[in-house]
Amino acid sequence: MMKTSLITAAILTVSFAGHAMAEGTLDAVKARGVVQCGVTTGLAGFSNPDEKGNWNGLDVDLCRAVAAAALGDASKVKYIPLTAKERFTALQSGEIDVLSRNTTWTQTRDTQLGLNFAGVNYYDGQGFMVAKSLGVKSATELDGAAFCIQAGTTTELNLADYFRQNGMTYSPVVFDTSDQTAKGFDAGRCDVLTSDQSQLYAIRIKLEKPDAAMVLPEVISKEPLGPVVRQGDDQWFNVVKWTHNAMLNAEELGITSENADEMLKSSNPNVRRLLGLEGPKGTGLGLNDDWAYQIVKQVGNYGEAFENNVGANSPLKVSRGINALWTNGGLQYAPPMR
Repeated sequence: MMKTSLITAAILTVSFAGHAMAEGTLDAVKARGVVQCGVTTGLAGFSNPDEKGNWNGLDVDLCRAVAAAALGDASKVKYIPLTAKERFTALQSGEIDVLSRNTTWTQTRDTQLGLNFAGVNYYDGQGFMVAKSLGVKSATELDGAAFCIQAGTTTELNLADYFRQNGMTYSPVVFDTSDQTAKGFDAGRCDVLTSDQSQLYAIRIKLEKPDAAMVLPEVISKEPLGPVVRQGDDQWFNVVKWTHNAMLNAEELGITSENADEMLKSSNPNVRRLLGLEGPKGTGLGLNDDWAYQIVKQVGNYGEAFENNVGANSPLKVSRGINALWTNGGLQYAPPMR
């Protein structure tokens, strides 16, 4: 009886210790003065360093927005490049505060890894890219093909499901990083490169002959991509979640990085609540009242981040599609700030 009680006590002690450690993420970020953000090893449009080592992309802007909210300065981010296999361990161990790395929200990841997804900043789906010289127009023609795949991703599982369901076979050629996968495809080590369609467009512009490759029309999966935090820290979870929500609400309300100061004069109660002039402000989040204003002023709203990184103002030229606001027929929808 005593032995059982001691074991139970030990488990509770470890549990509470872990919980206490997790609860301090926002305080740790403020004390450190920087947000440690896990990103890809390099994916155009999402998280990619330029020739000077400056990181940019849609996922990077989420990191910057979190820093703007928590620290008042979007530049206070330490970017930690991670492979798909490394990303969850880095978050679980506390090496990073938030993972913003084109990561798919699934039931297993949400319930068995001790992690929480804080939203969806890009709705995606898995597709296929082939060399035009292959003469293939549909994924149904890929029986027996060799596929370049990135290890540790849902891509592997989706591909196996799709080929089993359609009674076809394939040969996997597995790489650790997206860059290695692209080089393998470029070198002719595989017939097909499969990944999220967003990645395919990003990879294609880096190929030696981009125009020689094409993305097939089929989308074989749902890939809701978004930022991830550790479970057990509701305060930090709320900070990251509402950072994303603030960017969406700002776009819906027409608040941009260019007009944020002018919008401080608005009489619209929804605008005033988002900018911290009235309403809940920053109290419940443990942030300054102007936290959302800082996000929009320094980083921009969701639409600005999308268009500048993957949309019309970027080399990728991806259409908003299902990533448009709900008011424009898309899936992006945020709860109200009130």
